[in-house]
Amino acid sequence: NDMSTCAKKVRLVLAEKELEWTGHHLSLRQGDQHKPDYLKLHPGGVVPTLIHDGAVVRESTIINEYLDDAFPETPLRPKSAVARWRMRLLTKQLDEGVHAATGVVSSCTAFRFQYAHYSPEELQAHIDNIPDPARRETRRQIFEHGLDAPVFAPAIRRFDVLFGDLEDALAGGDWLAGNEFSLADIAYTPYLTRFDHLQYLGMLDRRPRLMGWYDRIRARPSYEVALTKWFNDKYIPLMEEKGAEAWPKVREILGSG
Repeated sequence: NDMSTCAKKVRLVLAEKELEWTGHHLSLRQGDQHKPDYLKLHPGGVVPTLIHDGAVVRESTIINEYLDDAFPETPLRPKSAVARWRMRLLTKQLDEGVHAATGVVSSCTAFRFQYAHYSPEELQAHIDNIPDPARRETRRQIFEHGLDAPVFAPAIRRFDVLFGDLEDALAGGDWLAGNEFSLADIAYTPYLTRFDHLQYLGMLDRRPRLMGWYDRIRARPSYEVALTKWFNDKYIPLMEEKGAEAWPKVREILGSG
């Protein structure tokens, strides 16, 4: 998918390694990821899935490690054991709540408006097609309550903690695991980009190291190849508009306004 944070992570690795690949775009709004043929590849019904040499490789964090193993010519893991530990500790967080919080923030702020033309029956069918019960309930709350959904404020606060942790991590070098660009930097690039598109980078006002890191990330050639040229002009204006409207609510949640 063009705008999926997880798909962006994998495209960044492919771009850094200058690998050729064939893509099959899935429309998440139309529910392509929940169709039987795709669920045979990924029963969780999320993107992306990598097929390489007959192996079906799932989950973006693991896909990226797989690619680094399979194509080691441009290594994306640090040399030292300590730096690799830092990298893994950071990427582990994504799969332990950060990614889910991103979906909440994005959908409560903007993406729920993409379903405004759905009938109540169509909306319910969309929710019912989500395989995971917890994700179904979260999506229901988002559609019903938007920024007032019980899940929104905790998701914003989770990112406030995360951005503080990343600011601290950058005290040790230009990149998140130290002085070497790594899978950790790739992993967090789509999330900072998402907050940028949502007009929420005010959360970095007190985090100059993280803002400097984001500037360095965007200057890498891979950013243009893997992200910029994939930006969907139907998504970004909506994110910018609804994010600007929601920013006062975010500031209130963070206790700064």
